[in-house]
Amino acid sequence: MKNKNKSKIGARALGRNIRMSPTKIRRIIDRIRGCSYGEALVLPEFMPYKACYLISQLILSAAANANTNFGLDKSDLFISKALVENSAYLRRFRPRAQGRGYPIKKPICEVIIKSSSNFVGKMKSDST
Repeated sequence: MKNKNKSKIGARALGRNIRMSPTKIRRIIDRIRGCSYGEALVLPEFMPYKACYLISQLILSAAANANTNFGLDKSDLFISKALVENSAYLRRFRPRAQGRGYPIKKPICEVIIKSSSNFVGKMKSDST
């Protein structure tokens, strides 16, 4: 029963209808998953991708939600879960020869970032 008093509290930020391919966002998300809050903010700033700004805004939003809703300190947070999911496609058609239409599927995705903080209650076994 060592982990009885340990609780995991966290908040999330959700980005919907992001007009970008999920694979392009996953290469950034895979880097920041499991990082601390400060490190997760610094990493996207030095990456040369368009999605870095969107990801950093979601990290800031998750930290603000944790601070506002649960009263957590931002320095104690880390990125516990980061997901990118496919959403529907924007369907467009390009004209082709002999009056035909060629479908173009433009991808849309959803990004979920969960920030957590581990709290350890007062346990007698931790003081030794």
